Amino acid sequence: MNRLAVQLAPGATRLIRSDHSKVLALFHRYRLDAPPRRKQALAETICLMLEVHARIEEEIFYPAMRRVDPDLVDKSLPEHNEMRRLIMRLRETPPHDLTHDAALMALMRDVMRHVADEETMLLPEAERALPDQLDEIGARMMKRRMELALPRSGELARNGLRALPGSVFAVTGALVVGAFVAGLALTRPRAAAALPSPRKLAKLPGRLRARLPV
Repeated sequence: MNRLAVQLAPGATRLIRSDHSKVLALFHRYRLDAPPRRKQALAETICLMLEVHARIEEEIFYPAMRRVDPDLVDKSLPEHNEMRRLIMRLRETPPHDLTHDAALMALMRDVMRHVADEETMLLPEAERALPDQLDEIGARMMKRRMELALPRSGELARNGLRALPGSVFAVTGALVVGAFVAGLALTRPRAAAALPSPRKLAKLPGRLRARLPV
C-alpha cells in the first residue's frame, strides 16, 4: 500500500464510525408524509451505502479482527445477513405502500442495534489490539470502497438530490454522498453533540427518534 495513501486515509475505526453517522443521518431524513418518489430515492441511497459499507467490513476489517477476537466478528456477520434480508424486503415494497414505511423502520432499528454493538465492543477492541495497523487497514478499505461505489456514484448522487429537495438539503445530501464515496469523515460537532449515542438511539421510541435533529 502506498505510504501517502495510508497517511491520507482515515483509520479503519474512524472510517466505520463516519459511515455509521452518515447512514443514521439519512435515516432521520425519512418522513412518512414525503412523496413516494422521494421516499424511494432516500431508501435506495441508504441501501446502497449499507451494502458498500458491509462489503468493505467483511472483506478487509473483519478478517483483521478475526485474528484478535473471532467471537465478536462471528456476532457481526449474522447482523449483516439480517440487514441484507431487510434491504431485500424494502426494495420489494412499493414506496406508496404503508409496508414500505414499516420495512424502512425495521431496517433502521436493525442498523441502529448493529451500530451500537460495533461502537461499544468491536471498534474499541480494534483500537486496543491493532493501534499500529488501523491506518493501513483504513486505506485498504477506502480503496475498496472507491472500487465499489464509483461505478454507482451517479445513481447515488441522483437519488441523494431527489431524496433531499431544496437548496440546503440538496447540498447536504450531495456532501454526505460525496464524502461516503470518497471515504471522508464529515465533522459536524453541533449535530454530533445533539444526537444521542447509537445505544441510546436504539432505545428511543419511534416518535422521539423522528424529532431528533439531523
